[in-house]
Order: sequence, then C-alpha cells, then structure tokens
Amino acid sequence: MSTDVILFLGLAAVAIGAALGMLFSRNAVYSALFLILNFATVAVFYLLLGAPFIAMAQVTVYAGAIMVLFLFVIMLLGAEELRKRGKLGWQQPLALLLGFVLVAETAYLVFVRGDLVSQIVPAAADYGTPKDIGILLFDNYMLPFQVVAVLLLVAMIGAIVLTKDDRKIERKTSEEKA
Repeated sequence: MSTDVILFLGLAAVAIGAALGMLFSRNAVYSALFLILNFATVAVFYLLLGAPFIAMAQVTVYAGAIMVLFLFVIMLLGAEELRKRGKLGWQQPLALLLGFVLVAETAYLVFVRGDLVSQIVPAAADYGTPKDIGILLFDNYMLPFQVVAVLLLVAMIGAIVLTKDDRKIERKTSEEKA
C-alpha cells in the first residue's frame, strides 16, 4: 500500500471516530469539540486532494467561526438545560431511515456504478486557486454572498435577543418565588 492510502485510512478512522464521539457524547460541549476534530480531519483531506485554499477555509469558517458560535450558544443556554428537554419520538426512526438511505446510496455508487476514481476528470493547474475563487466570488456571486452574510447576522442577533429575554423572565420568576 502506498503512503497516501495509509494516510487516508488513518484519517478516515479519526474522522469516523470523531463523528461517533460527537453523536454518542452526553455532554454538549464534548460533542462540539468532537465536531471540531472532525472538521480538522476534513481539512486535512482537502490538503491531500491538493486544495489548500478550501482546507484553510474549512478550518477558518467551520472549525473556527461556526464552532465558536455553537459553543457560545451552548454556554449561553447552558448545557444542563439542553439535556432536560424531552426527546421527540419521531426523531430516532427518521434518523435510522435517513442513515439507511445514505448507506444504500453509497453502496449503489461503489458497487453498481463501478470505478468512480477513473471517471474523475483532472482539473486545470490553476483551478481553485485563491485568485480564481476570489474573482468568481466577488464578480459572479457577490449578491448571494452578501445575502447569506446578512441572513447569518440576523439569525445570530435574533438568537441572542430571544435568549436574553428568556433569561430575564427566568430571573424574575425565581426572584418572585423566593
């Protein structure tokens, strides 16, 4: 086996282990940390594929900004409060069904469609460089980029406002009871 295959298999084991750790962890903070490990592993996969810009964007956007936001919300709401909420009965059967669909699609791609690696067309040498991505993003997709940025900002502010009001109500009711 070549070094790339051994490295891929090792990283795949780490990624799967981190994903399982995220799913089965009882603590919300630990789940978020396992997700950060998974994002970092995916970034290394991108480096192996020769896409350093996407790897750094993965680390910066997902493992950095998005996970900081997740941890902020977990800490703001309190991990204990997240555990107190009841489970919905329809979630587990839906998750099992979607998991089965994912495994069936993967099996179809691997076994029925055949050798997928030979069907991949090699990209041009300058494909995916930061300069090309910047030109494409800020020329062709400037409006959707700005709309998504404003949408994320509004969602974050709304979550903070809703949570802040809930905390004030909880404090007032606990003070009235005392």
